[in-house]
Amino acid sequence: MKQTELVNLQRDSSIATLLVAAERIGVDTEFMREKTFFAELCLVQLSIRNRLICADPLGATDLSGFWFALMKCEWVVHSGRQDMEVVYQAAGSLPQRVFDTQIAAALLGYAPQIGYAGLVADLFGIELAKSHTRADWSQRPLSAEVLHYAAEDVEYLLPAFDLLNERLERLGRRLWAVQDSLDLLDKALYEISPDLAIDRIKGARNMRGPARAIATKLAAWRENEAVRRNRPRQWILRDAVLLEIAQARPASRHALQAIPGLAESTVGRAGSEWLEIIANAANTMSDYEPPPRPDEQQKSVLNRMVKAVAARATELGISAETVAPRKELVLALEGDRDLRVFRGWRGELIGKDLLAMLGAT
Repeated sequence: MKQTELVNLQRDSSIATLLVAAERIGVDTEFMREKTFFAELCLVQLSIRNRLICADPLGATDLSGFWFALMKCEWVVHSGRQDMEVVYQAAGSLPQRVFDTQIAAALLGYAPQIGYAGLVADLFGIELAKSHTRADWSQRPLSAEVLHYAAEDVEYLLPAFDLLNERLERLGRRLWAVQDSLDLLDKALYEISPDLAIDRIKGARNMRGPARAIATKLAAWRENEAVRRNRPRQWILRDAVLLEIAQARPASRHALQAIPGLAESTVGRAGSEWLEIIANAANTMSDYEPPPRPDEQQKSVLNRMVKAVAARATELGISAETVAPRKELVLALEGDRDLRVFRGWRGELIGKDLLAMLGAT
């Protein structure tokens, strides 16, 4: 393994100069968020061809120069959505270009969710140790062993990029990987939207009327409260309890306290706000309507869509999930046309056929 350099960003700003000269870099992050809403960025690992750098942001008051230089490079990441979210929260911006090796591998026939260690083992025959997966990255100093573990997460990103890019080029799929990776740079994925917080709660999908209206308002309240207190959503109010409140529509503190799983201290702290939300929304008829159950004709169309995707995936030698997961096809059947399967390479290879099938419903 190459020697790992630890750079304290509070004391050393020279790394920005190094980044300016780099066209492409491997990037990974380590962060903590078990007890917080916002992730605490603890380490940024970088591979720049012949160098491995662990950049320590803790304690630094001004990282603007570092972020500016970093955003100018093309990033190579593996399963980078979480990293993008953490960086966006910390920096308020995203890189201009990104290439995700997990996405690229899936387009070559690997399992859609192949891990970094699995990909490295397959490409290079190297087994990575995973002995520090539960390390406390906020602790200082970081041991040599922990830094070694962190640096391994970027050591093989650029060599993997070279191999995967070459194979994709031979198959005419390099632009597919570029298109799919660019989806990670959609800031809407990482924006906090209290009004849309209800969509995070699986059990709310089939709610309607006043219960839906109350659940929507409670979910927005929880989102704002989680941001304000910087605590996980489920610490503020668990999904199941939130939905129970919306269904029961309690009108008093006593009624609130009778709801299973709701602590008396929580009612004491937030009960008044919840009762106000319930009172204001109880007579509201939400215009939301749950998706209707598919009829026999729609079921038939969905089956045809699933089979068409599977057949095209087999022709390409990749997973059907990579082309279009069933969940996305269900959304298409429900009328959503702003889906990945209708854009880019998928739109050309299968999306038009699916739209023709949907035209029959």
